[in-house]
Amino acid sequence: MKLRNKINLFTSVLFIVLLILVNLSIYLSFSKMMLAGEVERTVAEAKQAINGINQVNSTVELQDILLAYVPVNGMMQIVDTEGKAGAGVAVPSQQTLWEIPVRYHQKEVQTVVEYNNIPHAFVSIPMISREGEVVELQVTENLGATAEMLNTLKLVLIIVTFITTIPVLISSRLLSNFITRPITSMIATMRDIKGSGQFKRIPLPKRSKDELYQMGETFNNMIELLEVNYEKQGQFISNASHELKTPLTVIESYASLLKRRGKDQPELFDESIQAIHSEAIRMKDLTQQLLLLARNEQHWLLESVGINLNEVVEEAVQSFKKAYNREVELKQETEVMINTDLQRFKQLFFILMDNARKYSEEKIVVKISKAKDQAVVAVIDHGIGIPARDLEKVFDRFYRVDKARSRKTGGFGLGLSLAQEIADAMGATIKLESVEGLGTTAKISLPLTNSH
Repeated sequence: MKLRNKINLFTSVLFIVLLILVNLSIYLSFSKMMLAGEVERTVAEAKQAINGINQVNSTVELQDILLAYVPVNGMMQIVDTEGKAGAGVAVPSQQTLWEIPVRYHQKEVQTVVEYNNIPHAFVSIPMISREGEVVELQVTENLGATAEMLNTLKLVLIIVTFITTIPVLISSRLLSNFITRPITSMIATMRDIKGSGQFKRIPLPKRSKDELYQMGETFNNMIELLEVNYEKQGQFISNASHELKTPLTVIESYASLLKRRGKDQPELFDESIQAIHSEAIRMKDLTQQLLLLARNEQHWLLESVGINLNEVVEEAVQSFKKAYNREVELKQETEVMINTDLQRFKQLFFILMDNARKYSEEKIVVKISKAKDQAVVAVIDHGIGIPARDLEKVFDRFYRVDKARSRKTGGFGLGLSLAQEIADAMGATIKLESVEGLGTTAKISLPLTNSH
């Protein structure tokens, strides 16, 4: 069953059931009040008759007294302790009431009884007879008029229930259409996307800001994100294939050369082995960087701790000097404390230091400072620099300013992309300032500890 039909069915059934329950409670409450009122009126008539019997002279026939107090639509009679009927009076239209069996109740009774499918108010009140014996005055009154009123009320409520069902069905259908329209639009859009392969969005009404609008807006945002990721994935695969193509071609060429002439020319054998080994290392480094870039920020597993930035950077600089035998000058304007992931910060710092090493031959300067509520680590080189037109593109994967020089330095165009991924995961920012031919300054900015 479709969702639209489910909503229509459940809404209609629920409303109709509630309507029936409300009408039923109205009928039962009204009938109970009316019947209780009739019984109370009959009780009042019976008590009035007892008072009349006690006040009238004993020479007056009891039958005549009862005739004066008998209900206009009922009967009165005296019943002794043995259950025998004594004096009694019934109006001409209710002579059939004499056929009701008589019994002595030994207590006051107030109730409604059914006789010939007609409700009757029955009251039995003990009293002292003229002879000094305990008897009961029993009054039975026909409630046919009240029953007709209740039947009319029942009929009216039934008709109202059926008439009200029509707008209920119509409104539930409109409600189900209103609720399912965005869902139907999503389904149609997803089918179009599946069939055409083109990302599409659903139209959104500007007048509404309810949950259905938010669902549609979220769907469009998701489609937009999927489209962007799809394009990036295609570009990434294309670039990765291009980058892997070169080392594979080199390996294949040298392997073929070894196969043909490697046994006869030892110097060619050494050259080929060296080239194959070098390209294999490049492929290994490339795949490792690709795996790191394929990570989502949620999978970085960061562990934020308080660190002394000066000590960490100084230690990293000393390690870099020994590893590459390069001159590095460390400038510290002030002592800086931050909260961050220590290992990821070192990884980010070494990426920027490695870029400075690759593209400059002169001294590298590392500067630690504060700017408002940010700690800033600047890596400054005096190398070839980056042209202004390429400055915004260097964070793109596989983008290289000078592919020939990058190939010589072993770069893949992935270092700054990886650095940007790490910085985003850490909550840091990276900014590049460069002048072609003069050098580049890369800045890492992190929130200070006292700013949290």
